[in-house]
Amino acid sequence: MSRIGKEPVRIPRGVEVTLNQDNSITVKGPKGTISRQFHAAVEFTKTGKEILVKRPDDTRQNRALHGLSRALLANMVEGVVKGYSRDLEIVGVGFKAEMRNKGLLITLGYSHSVLFVPPEGIQITVNNKQGTELTVRGVDKELVGDCAAKIRSYRKPEPYKGKGIRYRNEYVPRKAGKYAK
Repeated sequence: MSRIGKEPVRIPRGVEVTLNQDNSITVKGPKGTISRQFHAAVEFTKTGKEILVKRPDDTRQNRALHGLSRALLANMVEGVVKGYSRDLEIVGVGFKAEMRNKGLLITLGYSHSVLFVPPEGIQITVNNKQGTELTVRGVDKELVGDCAAKIRSYRKPEPYKGKGIRYRNEYVPRKAGKYAK
């Protein structure tokens, strides 16, 4: 039995979970609403303030789906209660970001500025006056991580000067530059 899959998902007060016939689940809470379609082999049972995840047999695929489905459901419940966030830092002279018309305008030393329009359900805030600290927030853990990774991909941190966009507290290994003998 999966150690992750056998644990029940507890539903906190103020959260409403709807189990649909087509194996899709909708979770509604104080921060928002999330829906997800799950694999047909996994079965969900709601008992009071808990949801149990069951699998039909012990085949390799069903064992994998068992733990995955339970983890995804737990992340959905936690997302509508607490929400998720990812912090980013922009390092480099002249590199900055600012919010413009519901989009994030990022200046990264290219001949043009990059405009990132966040998808529905994602809020991006610029935390300081210089525009070098960003926070990506939302209720969907996967979508928050994808948006943060997309913003980071516009200029990944390089190893010689450390310039670029990095996650907060990310370690960037540094290399020595060229030198004459």
